[in-house]
This record gives sequence, C-alpha cells and structure tokens, in this order.
Amino acid sequence: MVFGITGNTGKEQVWEPISSLVGHLGETKRSFRIDAAIFKELVARDLMPSSDADRLSADSLVGVADVILSFGGDGTLLNTAHQIGDAGTPILGVNLGRLGFLASLEQSQLKTAILDLEAGRYRVEKRMTLSAHAGDTDLPDTWALNEFVIQRPGDASLLAIEVSVNGRPMNTYWADGLIMATPTGSTAYNLAVGGPIVVPASEAIVMTPIAAHTLTVRPVVLPGSVTIEARIPDGAPFVFTSDGRGTTMENGLVRIEVRRGNHSVNLIQLEDQEFFATLRSKLMWGARKT
Repeated sequence: MVFGITGNTGKEQVWEPISSLVGHLGETKRSFRIDAAIFKELVARDLMPSSDADRLSADSLVGVADVILSFGGDGTLLNTAHQIGDAGTPILGVNLGRLGFLASLEQSQLKTAILDLEAGRYRVEKRMTLSAHAGDTDLPDTWALNEFVIQRPGDASLLAIEVSVNGRPMNTYWADGLIMATPTGSTAYNLAVGGPIVVPASEAIVMTPIAAHTLTVRPVVLPGSVTIEARIPDGAPFVFTSDGRGTTMENGLVRIEVRRGNHSVNLIQLEDQEFFATLRSKLMWGARKT
C-alpha cells in the first residue's frame, strides 16, 4: 500500500505530525509519496532532505497513492477532495482543526491507523456530491461535497431567491442567502444556521435559508434525485460559493441548476469510527452537565 500525504500548508500545527509520520513510514520501510507543496515546505524547514524529491515528492497524488492522508481540518479535506476530483482515491482526514466531522482521525491515532489500513480494517464510504450548472454565463460548472450557497454580497440588502423543484415552483425566499447541502455538508454551514443533521449514507439534498425574513420558512430535505433551479428575479448581484470557494455575479439574472453530482467522494472510516459516536463526541450529546 502506498500512502499519500497532503495537508494545509497554512496551518503551523501540521508540520510536526506530518514530519513524525514521514519518519515512521521511512523507518518501517513503508511506501509513501508526499504532495509537492508539502515536501517543499518540509525541506525549507530542514525536516526532509531535498535529495529525496525525485523519490518521494509528487505534483499530484492521484494515480500514485492507494490512500491519501489529509492533515488539517474539514476545510483541508474538502480541498483534497477537489484536487482528487473524480479519480476516487480514498481519503482519510487527520483532524488538526476544531470539530472535525470529516477529518475525524486524531493525530495520536496515526500509527494505529496505518496498521488498520494495511490490514483492511476500514470501510470506504461513498459520499454524495452536488453539481451546479448556470448555462452560458460567467459562472463555471462546478461540484461540491458539502454545499452550494447563494448569498448577498457584503452589506447588500436581502435577496429574493426563486426556487423550483423538478420544474415546479416551490418558494421565493427573502433571505441573506440559501444553502443547498449534501448529507455530508449537513454538519457544516447548514448546521450553523439551524438546518437538520442528515446521516451521510442518505441520498438527499438539504435546502436551508440563511436569516430568512419570513417566520414560516423552514429547512426542507429533498430526495437526492431532484433538480433544483434557483434564480434571482430582480437581477441583484450575489455570491455563489462551492465548498467555500466564492464567485461574485454582478448580474443576478442567472438560473442555477443544482442536482446530484456525477461522482462520489470516497472517505475512509476505520472500524471504530461511527457517525453517531462522532456526533456524541463533537456535539457533546448525552454529556452530563456539572
């Protein structure tokens, strides 16, 4: 098994665990490759010799690694997923952030995790994605593992967002924005604005308004097979984000179609990792108050 190593170069706390893992893999004569940006920084910090570049560094881990260890937080894992695209290489996230719903492995568990991976003591969860298409506009076709968000730019006024589902009018949201999330993304921005938590294995799209100016509006969970069309009828500018990557549209007269994506993202779960246990741990469910 070839282990791929990548991470968030902007996090100071990634270098010690990555350096430690690289040393462990080298000492135990395991095969591994390091993302080129990570390798370059390790060399700059005198944590790796530059002479190892041809043997260990890789511009892309796709096709050279059997599994990819992503060091950082959930945002780092999202970036890793977008780098891999539809190649399907399984990802194991190592959490150096805060909650860590996606990157759920703690760095203290790394050596045990390597043994579990080699022994096949893990499962691969296929996580649903979303795709977005806006026709002949400046908004490129894109996909998301967590969510798409339509939101007002800066201090602009509320947006009116017309939404139809499978061609049938559903609602016009007067709000700061609208989130369209996968089950994986239900524990991200969607959770922060009061949306429901959806089990990752579900085939569903969660639609949650942001600060809606209507008391009767609530989040809606839709089947994963539907097509959602969103439109800004008055042409107001808006920001469209895909997993945190934003594009500002100055002319809001755009119809955005959102549906299930054409590929899944493969996330590794070790045998002792389980979604409800993660919820209990991260959200302190069932904890006694003292």
